[in-house]
Amino acid sequence: MIQVVQQGLLDTIQDTGRYGYQHLGINPGGAMDRIALFTANCLTGNSGTEAAIELHFPAAAFLFEADAMIALSGADFGAMLNEQPIPLNQPVLAPKHAVLRFSRPVSGTRCYLAVSGGFALTPWLGSYSTHLKAGTGGFQGRALQKGDRLPFRQELALPPLKQPQVLPWSADISHLYATTGTIRIIHGHEWALLEKGSQEDLSGEAFMLTAQCDRMGFRLRGPVLKTRDRSERLSAGVSRGTMQLLPGGQLIILMADHQTTGGYPRVAHVISADMPALSRYAPHQPLRFSTVDLKTAEDLLWQQEQGLLILQNACKLRLEEWEQTTH
Repeated sequence: MIQVVQQGLLDTIQDTGRYGYQHLGINPGGAMDRIALFTANCLTGNSGTEAAIELHFPAAAFLFEADAMIALSGADFGAMLNEQPIPLNQPVLAPKHAVLRFSRPVSGTRCYLAVSGGFALTPWLGSYSTHLKAGTGGFQGRALQKGDRLPFRQELALPPLKQPQVLPWSADISHLYATTGTIRIIHGHEWALLEKGSQEDLSGEAFMLTAQCDRMGFRLRGPVLKTRDRSERLSAGVSRGTMQLLPGGQLIILMADHQTTGGYPRVAHVISADMPALSRYAPHQPLRFSTVDLKTAEDLLWQQEQGLLILQNACKLRLEEWEQTTH
């Protein structure tokens, strides 16, 4: 059991999402940074798709009511366990009565806290992800609040812990994120509506994230993009990563909690492999886009999935070796 002893800005239970219901207007949701979610889970011996806590800064503080193995991945918020700094991407043993706090934002925007065995929660439509608009899924369909107590699915079978212990292996996942310095996109269904100059601007000019960035979408500020046809359009399906052109000529990128349809032109899509990297951007941070073809986008996603599978197997082996030496 873990208890929230100090409420954070927006801390929710998330897994890899809820699929198969977009035709009913229910978006997949899920973790904004699936690589960090996957990594934190694998380090604790969980399936990479297990539910974890997605934290934004200022993040909650947690009291452990039982011994636990945990891992953090994603943003660095200066995590302290019983006032002892603990690293990202490394499994940590947290003793009963230990308190986990986050002191300052160092880098990134979202951190994931996984617990070995996962949390004992009730799924909704096959997923543990919190759907804030519908008020369901996750923990009581809402962000975590002070006093909430989240039960573990299983207790840690180890001799009682006296103090926090960082286990001696870590996961290097830097190569799993986009390293090109740009966010890669493919052309959208209405790409051809853009004027030639606007097509060049989208692929070459700098954009900036505005303060209007959340789990639903990232609004951008940059060159005003223009279309050759400004007639109203019928709503059509959209997905995570869809880049819509707003009436004022600015862009919005749909993120995890996006609506399922929209009437604005879908001029481009962020490739799936680069969505975790995009989710790490903060408001007022500049970014650029580069265009790739669909085959390249598929190859990049496949390479990323292979990297995650290798990570999962490596973590499993290290945990098995460690368990043999401690039992």
